[in-house]
Amino acid sequence: MSPAPAKVLVVDDEPALARALAINLRAHGWEVVTAADGRSALDAAATEHPDVVVLDLGLPDMDGTEVIAGLRGWTSVPIVVLSARQHGEDKVEALDLGADDYVTKPFAMNELMARLRAAVRRSQDASPAPSAVEVGDLVIDLARKRVSRGGTDVRLTPTEWAFLELLARNVGRLVPRAQILREVWGPAYEHESHYLRVYAAQLRRKLEHDPARPRHLVTSPGLGYTLEP
Repeated sequence: MSPAPAKVLVVDDEPALARALAINLRAHGWEVVTAADGRSALDAAATEHPDVVVLDLGLPDMDGTEVIAGLRGWTSVPIVVLSARQHGEDKVEALDLGADDYVTKPFAMNELMARLRAAVRRSQDASPAPSAVEVGDLVIDLARKRVSRGGTDVRLTPTEWAFLELLARNVGRLVPRAQILREVWGPAYEHESHYLRVYAAQLRRKLEHDPARPRHLVTSPGLGYTLEP
């Protein structure tokens, strides 16, 4: 029995280009899924489990860098950026966020396919990380950046989500205060521990049954926070 074809998710809002990519990739044995915006891309990645993602940065609903960050919250699927942006700063930002390769438009199709094959070969994601984390009656959907409690969606601010997402990606493990401040607010805020107290209290009010006696979002005084299962 021959192996199943590798699956590629093509994310581009230019219909003609997306169609041309799909035709060429299918002709060379790839299974192709397409998405025209960032939200559709994140949904497709969660449901289709592609082997590699081809991502344009100029999307209508969000910047492609936000898609990279969203994917890297829960999966190590290879991401090959395909963009008209040629500035070094754009490439550095995309690669720093977790992209595996960067191809500029216009491009040669044979080069793109060679890079896709190489990205799949390099991939170490033999068993994909879960796209959602369940903690008590909370479901934290890392792929879609949503959280529900007892089946009801809970509205979080972007900063509250970033805090919770970091803890969810390390569920059951202590995350040091400095790491949370650095990753959520930035390196300049590593000593602003009062931010953590304020946002932890806000999250507990929204997520805990008894915010005064938290069961899941637990503080280790002087050390950091743990999301307990």
